[in-house]
Amino acid sequence: MEAPRVRPGVAAPELRQALNSLDDLTAQFSTKSGIAIGFSHLLRLRASQLNQCAFCVRLHARDAVRHGESPDRVALVAAWRDTEYYTAKERAALAIVEAVTCIADAHVPNDVYMEAAAALSPEAIAAVVWIAAVTGTWNRISIPGRPTVRP
Repeated sequence: MEAPRVRPGVAAPELRQALNSLDDLTAQFSTKSGIAIGFSHLLRLRASQLNQCAFCVRLHARDAVRHGESPDRVALVAAWRDTEYYTAKERAALAIVEAVTCIADAHVPNDVYMEAAAALSPEAIAAVVWIAAVTGTWNRISIPGRPTVRP
């Protein structure tokens, strides 16, 4: 039998609200830096896939479609390197979001950063890093509570 799980966002609503505010600021900064809202959800989706957060994977897949992303781009984001669905800028952003999400593996490899610097503005790179950081935080708040994800 599994022990009852604490849901950190419920246990500390003031911290959840602070994270909501940071998330809102990140979304505003991302939009100002030229990252489309739908694509920002693909970045969040990819980070959530890597962190294996089922709740966030479903949330961002739905949000990406709601904000104009095609079902194909949503379905293929986990295999983005093997498709032609993403532009050079989007590929650079996906590489950065993966590197920051998996930062313990190899930090952010220089080749990934150089590719991003060639394709993205400094603001867009910063926005992608913030997206990865905030998404990772949400994943880490969600996963310990094991939210039920049902059809």
